[in-house]
Amino acid sequence: MSTIAYPLLALALTGSAAKAGYVGAIQFAPVVLLSAAAGVASDRFDRRKLMIASDATGATAVGVLAAAVLSHHETLWLLLVVVFVDTSAAVVFRAGAGGAFKAVVPQPQLADASSVAMARMSTVRLAGPPAGGALFGLSRGVPFLADAISYAFSTASLLLMRTRFQEEREPGGRTHFREGLAYFWRLPFLRTTIGMIAASNFAASGMPIAVIVLAHRHGLSSAAIGGFVALQGAMLLAGSTVSPLLRRLFPMRAILLSEFWMGLVYAGFLVWPNVYVLAVAVSLHAFWFPNTDSAMTAYSYTLIPDRLLGRAMAASNTLRAVSAPLGPLAAGLLLSHTWPRLTIFVLAVPVVVAAVVGTLSPAIRDLPSLDAVPA
Repeated sequence: MSTIAYPLLALALTGSAAKAGYVGAIQFAPVVLLSAAAGVASDRFDRRKLMIASDATGATAVGVLAAAVLSHHETLWLLLVVVFVDTSAAVVFRAGAGGAFKAVVPQPQLADASSVAMARMSTVRLAGPPAGGALFGLSRGVPFLADAISYAFSTASLLLMRTRFQEEREPGGRTHFREGLAYFWRLPFLRTTIGMIAASNFAASGMPIAVIVLAHRHGLSSAAIGGFVALQGAMLLAGSTVSPLLRRLFPMRAILLSEFWMGLVYAGFLVWPNVYVLAVAVSLHAFWFPNTDSAMTAYSYTLIPDRLLGRAMAASNTLRAVSAPLGPLAAGLLLSHTWPRLTIFVLAVPVVVAAVVGTLSPAIRDLPSLDAVPA
């Protein structure tokens, strides 16, 4: 709910597309700045406790913003601080969750489990934005209050799980970030896909901001804008549902490249620059995210040992997320100073370039099946 409410609040406070873009950029900045430290913490400390502490931090930050908005003391600077703290807590939470994922899921089920996890996230993205947009229309502070309360359910889920979230560690074992980075960088598959995902993240983070800003310019309600974001969630859910079937029907190389070649769908907006066309294009692109992501996640978890998983995945998340804050920033600035067609063209071109690079790459062309990769 806060994901849609954050830029809507920025637009309500300032009326500036560029400042809404700043909020979007701040949402992704902690992934770049904190993933390394979060990965080290995930391999060094108890992952369950780390995730619970992250929940408490996020709940506090969003609760402060809810109180400020409900008492009519909201400001742009407070919004930016809360967005940064809330997203930082989420980065630490995901670092712990990544290690826990491998600890609780058997290796042969990693790809399917990744699809299930994506489906769960897609269900939340399907229900959350319309609810957040509708609640924002009712009262600006209500979606933040509801989001703060939701953290309690996450913590309760963690407390109810009894499986260990990590393997036993050697006393005094090293947990330097560079060890995970070095291991990650030795694997050609991970080196190749990291740049491709970075290109896709540039578009994936910028396009939703473009949809929100253009819909706002068209005078659409906050609930309607939430519906556009929910459409993307619906397509993510659909993609997650059919992803296991697609992996059985198509070669792994086609699965991995599907997300990137689908970037060509944004040509529809260049021909017909309408916010409804853009919303459909973003949703069609999102349909293929689970397909590619589940395969990449399964390969990553299979190739990386548990003791290095937090740091190696942190290296992966940091490198591929470098472009994510630039997407909303580019979308906001370009929509403020140029025209929509150019904005969408700039966001989409790197995805198509990544598709070409991946198609020509030996690391993907000669990739073995998951069953042939030693656990």
